[in-house]
Amino acid sequence: MSRGIHPIEEESYAILRSRADTAALAPLTRAVTERVVHASADFDYLTDLVCVEEALAAGAAALRRGAPVVADSAMVAAGITSREVVCRVRDPRARSLAARADITRSAAGMRVACRDAGPGAVWVIGTAPTALFELLTLNASPALVIGLPVGFVGAAEAKEALRASGWPALTNQSDKGGAAVAAAALNALLYLEEAR
Repeated sequence: MSRGIHPIEEESYAILRSRADTAALAPLTRAVTERVVHASADFDYLTDLVCVEEALAAGAAALRRGAPVVADSAMVAAGITSREVVCRVRDPRARSLAARADITRSAAGMRVACRDAGPGAVWVIGTAPTALFELLTLNASPALVIGLPVGFVGAAEAKEALRASGWPALTNQSDKGGAAVAAAALNALLYLEEAR
C-alpha cells in the first residue's frame, strides 16, 4: 500500500522541479536529492550531496528485506514516520557508558545500538558528528550509512571520514545537515519501497 501524497507536497515538488532540473540524476539519487531539498528548501544540496547510486540501491534493498534502521538522535527517529527505529541515545546503558568511557551520549548510543541492531542495518546520523565518528570505529557492517550530521565542530570531517571508509554511504560535503535532512534522505528510500 503506497502512502497518500498531499496536494501541498505535490505543489512543493512542482515548484522544486520548476526551479531545478533533476531529471538527469539517477533514479535513487534523484529521489533522495529532491526529498532533501523539499525538506530543507535549500537548493545548495543539489551540489552538496554525495550520492552513490549503488550504495543507495544497497540501502533500499536492505530496507526491503526489513533491515533495522538506527538513528543517532530522537529528532532523527521522530522524522522517520513509516518504520520502527532503533535509537539508544536515551538508553540508560548509553548514559552509563558515556560516563565510564568519557565519550558523548551520542557516541555511547552508537555502541549500544550496534550491539542491539547487529550487522546489515541502515544507519541514519543527522545530529551528532561524534556519533558518526564512533560508528566508524565499530564493526557495524552497515547496509548503508546516511551521514548528514550538522555543525561547525567535526561535521564536515566526520562526513569526509565516512566517504573514505569504503562503507556504502550518503553524505554531503559541507557543515550542513541535520535531523530533518537525514530523515528526509531515509524517507525517500522508504517511500520508493512503499510505492513498489
